[in-house]
Amino acid sequence: MQYFPLFVDTKELFVLIVGAGEVASRKLDLLARTDANIHVIAPQVAADVEAYANKGRIKLSRRDVSVADMTCYDLIYLATANETLNTDLAVIAKQNGIWVNVVDNPKFCRFITPSIVDRGRLVVAISTAGAAPVFARTIRSRLETLLPNSLAPLFDYVATKREEVQLKLTNGKDRRLFWERFFNLNQDRFDAATESHYQQAFDSYASRGEILLLDENTPAGMLPIAVMPLLQKLDVVFSENALDEQTNELLRRDASRESLPPLSVISKQFELGDRMLLVAAAEKITQLKAHFPMAKHLRPGAI
Repeated sequence: MQYFPLFVDTKELFVLIVGAGEVASRKLDLLARTDANIHVIAPQVAADVEAYANKGRIKLSRRDVSVADMTCYDLIYLATANETLNTDLAVIAKQNGIWVNVVDNPKFCRFITPSIVDRGRLVVAISTAGAAPVFARTIRSRLETLLPNSLAPLFDYVATKREEVQLKLTNGKDRRLFWERFFNLNQDRFDAATESHYQQAFDSYASRGEILLLDENTPAGMLPIAVMPLLQKLDVVFSENALDEQTNELLRRDASRESLPPLSVISKQFELGDRMLLVAAAEKITQLKAHFPMAKHLRPGAI
């Protein structure tokens, strides 16, 4: 991937926006939600930008930008109507080691700003690497309808409970199972029942182990959508051979990757509650199915 997604802590982040027209205003609408220190420099200022200055949210300098301004910032957005000025300043910013974004000119961007769905602590970023921003906005609109506004107060609530859960459940796996149980009970709501669901999750967070079987010759793209939640809950992946990149991309990144062990080891980990994926040749999968009748065989179009 050309652009690697990062979430940056905006506390003590210093951002410069050069330009104060409609384009700069759109960037400012997003940046103003953060904790960043924002300085806008422009001789003419749009009303929306003026409003942020009147509220004291930004520092506003009504003047032309200078080369001397291209220092002492962490991020710079160049959004003037003068494309030559934008690109010239971008070169200077890069020479000073500052990450720069020239609006609507990816060639001169050290970073790009994705389309964002904001639900407080939950933030979803969508990018097409500058190729199709209109489509990214389409995806964003779909996600806006899927993710209710109740998620913002719900995750604020969860944040207040994390320390308590860590004290009660010292094992990392137990904590993960607890939160899975909580969200299964509570879903995406935040209401009078949320506290009750939180307490209930302590009573029954333990989980039985699970065994998933996958023929190593099964193309990842042929697996049904229904298997995706299962693959994202794995504790360990056992395989006879190295996994192909497409299959590996579908699996929980924190799951350990190990060689296929003896059947006794698999049985023990199942009893301990581990969720496993066993990837092997077709003949071996047949043997595993016979030994572990409770296992789920992942196949194209079926589980």
